[in-house]
Amino acid sequence: MTLHLDNLRVRRLGECRYDSPFSEMLSTKQTSPHYVAEGDRVLLEDTVSMLAEHSLPSGEAPSFEAAGPRRKIYFDPAQVTAGIVTCGGLCPGLNNVIRGLVKELSVHYKVKRVLGFRNGLQGLTAEHRHDTIELTPERVRDIHSAGGTILGSSRGGQDADEMVDSLVLRGVDVMFVIGGDGGMRAATLLSEAIRARGLDIAVIGVPKTIDNDLPFTDQSFGFQSAFARATDFISAVSVEAAASPNGVGIVKLMGRHSGFIASYATLAANSADIVLIPEIPFALGGADGLLAHVEQHVRAKGFVVIVLAEGAGQDLLDERGLPQQNGRGTDASGNIKLGNIGELLKERITAHLTAVGLAPTMRYIDPSYAVRSIAANAYDSVYCLRLAHAAVHAAMAGRTEAAVARWRRRFVHVPLPLMTSRRNQVDPDGDLWMSVLETTCQPAEFGSAPARERVRTGFC
Repeated sequence: MTLHLDNLRVRRLGECRYDSPFSEMLSTKQTSPHYVAEGDRVLLEDTVSMLAEHSLPSGEAPSFEAAGPRRKIYFDPAQVTAGIVTCGGLCPGLNNVIRGLVKELSVHYKVKRVLGFRNGLQGLTAEHRHDTIELTPERVRDIHSAGGTILGSSRGGQDADEMVDSLVLRGVDVMFVIGGDGGMRAATLLSEAIRARGLDIAVIGVPKTIDNDLPFTDQSFGFQSAFARATDFISAVSVEAAASPNGVGIVKLMGRHSGFIASYATLAANSADIVLIPEIPFALGGADGLLAHVEQHVRAKGFVVIVLAEGAGQDLLDERGLPQQNGRGTDASGNIKLGNIGELLKERITAHLTAVGLAPTMRYIDPSYAVRSIAANAYDSVYCLRLAHAAVHAAMAGRTEAAVARWRRRFVHVPLPLMTSRRNQVDPDGDLWMSVLETTCQPAEFGSAPARERVRTGFC
């Protein structure tokens, strides 16, 4: 997908006429580093060769609008009612974002009212319109110390026109949607329905995905907290496997389509022998397959540790594993249901090692919910707060149908449709996966010609 400057422009509701509460602080660029000029942009690409491909002047190269406070804003804060909703699966930092939004809106912009819609987008349907709570700085004061979300969450698509009716009924002027790809798609549909009616309601997304699989962001909030916690489980399973006869330790982590958590947690723990991610297919049987490699490890050092992303190896599952091509089904958000690759590996590894006289001691753990439910660590706490600030600045300046993200270490506005235009994945030829291969000493693939060569010569 080739992006041009026009693809990256964010829609505005209209001219900004009101002085921002920050206007005195932002009087000039020279005296305030916080000021964001209307023309500030952040380049999409950051290498000379990539820019050269466009053969365009720097001002016409693909770029994002910089996020941050403006001197003039679109809405009169004293007349604004804001809404907040959290969607999809849990992720460290949700409460931090809610708290940051409420405090920025209430304390600095002094908006009239902030509403929280409960249980995800269900709270915007006619059946659940009573599921709202008023959010004040006092109510959210300590929520950042807890995991989960005080608003609750859910999956599933709701009718966009019905949700707009809820916003109109409650007099909502700016709406913040905190969610993953499903949440960003819903926010896009909501924005389109608002535009079709000619309404003055801003919709701003705060992208959330524990898998780090949304594009156009350096890293998703909660990801660092997640892989740091996952590291503890890898270390624990490694100790157990090493202390057991023919020990096999398997840790299954989140990662439906992207193996970022498995990769980063492996690098942090530095004790795994094999990492399996959705981006890299693998074979079980054969002289160069996964089972043979597991056997080599057990014979050579007495145990093996495997880190497994939940979406890896789905092509190996049959109907018994529930999701093979036509029989999978989807969840409420439209995601294809995954089969349990961990159970398949346990079964096949146990059978293989037993057959070759190495009856294993299996140590298997799936800590997904224990990872999802934790509070944000210090890094993500700061990141969530700054995303919340950027989201409020964007909404109050009349930006809409946009998400806030960090790109090239700058906070930017990204058109909402781009947030679901593709998926961020581990590049099999990139430096992250190369670091994983260097750390584990596993072959680049299992069951292919390149794998055979690396098994013979050794990667390390």
